[in-house]
Amino acid sequence: MRLDNKVIIITGSTTGIGKAIAIRCVAEGAKVVIHGLEEAWGIEVLNELGEKNAVLHISDLSVDGSPEKLVEAAINAFGKLDAVVNNAAIVASSNIQSTDKAYLQHLLNVNTIAPFLLIKAALPYLTAQRGCVLNIGSVNAYSGEPNLLAYSISKGGLMTMTRNLGDTLHRENGVRVNQINPGWVLTETERERKKQHGLVEDWYKDLPSVYAPAGRILWPNEIAAAAIYWLTDESGPISGQVVDLEQYPFIGRNPPKDTSTIPSKK
Repeated sequence: MRLDNKVIIITGSTTGIGKAIAIRCVAEGAKVVIHGLEEAWGIEVLNELGEKNAVLHISDLSVDGSPEKLVEAAINAFGKLDAVVNNAAIVASSNIQSTDKAYLQHLLNVNTIAPFLLIKAALPYLTAQRGCVLNIGSVNAYSGEPNLLAYSISKGGLMTMTRNLGDTLHRENGVRVNQINPGWVLTETERERKKQHGLVEDWYKDLPSVYAPAGRILWPNEIAAAAIYWLTDESGPISGQVVDLEQYPFIGRNPPKDTSTIPSKK
């Protein structure tokens, strides 16, 4: 097994990409700390993985002391910590008109500052194991969609942090820090978010090729498969790297002439 006996914290793992990563980590032999805000969803994941393989910790990472308590949960349950996956994030629409200071600060607290604080709290234990950090970013980090301003800013900050800590922590602590930037992924929350924006119930089944050349968007388990490489020893000394996971080249892309939008009729 590729992650045999490793202990991994995965934030935002009661649903979506985080849940898929937790399931794949356990399948590869790891013990995991499941984290999120939704206790009922977390219990479902815990039951699926089994209590010998996972513990559940419900908390809001933006609350003072929460990252430290999450690390304590891992140490108390399993006695060590090999890796942290910073996946928890708020995906919310906003532009310059709708983004005020409080709104931007809230997204930064959850999406950028909380991952930093969790890395800092976990660092002594990760150093002892010569472990690693995997940040889950977004292709929106490079510029972002017009209606994802605050979110894009927060993911841009996360990406810079990955590059910076990927250098310094690797040299000074032996801890690797890398990041994957998923593109458009069909998570449970994304299905509901698009429906709330007025799209049809099964909007993801008929997407224009400009958005989905493959005829569909990515699945959470495809992101999880990529995450495993960075959490194993197979990635060797590689650190400070950011890998985009999308079905087309995101930067400098020359979109096809078909620029029709997703049907919005209910």
